Amino acid sequence: MADRGWEYWHPLSQLARLTEEMGELARVVNHLYGEKPKKSTETLQDLGLEMADVVYTLICLANSQGIDMQSSLEEVLEKYRHRDADRYPTADRKPPALLLGDQETEA
Repeated sequence: MADRGWEYWHPLSQLARLTEEMGELARVVNHLYGEKPKKSTETLQDLGLEMADVVYTLICLANSQGIDMQSSLEEVLEKYRHRDADRYPTADRKPPALLLGDQETEA
């Protein structure tokens, strides 16, 4: 940003921008998979590009706060790896049983 002569917006303005980008992403997901079809006058936006807008805006917010997203992401992935180690079924592990009322059933 600095190499272009740009300055980061105030964090609350960046958060508002992130919320706006999330809304655009939600709209595309809703058009693709939800119950709200797009209007005939609307062009379907690219899902990947909308996701990239969210990521870019989040990275700008992190950079403006001096946060290293690479190490933060590595740390949170490690947290999930440990927390969810036995949470999801794998080829050698069945899903946990579900409790439905008074009876138990496999998922």
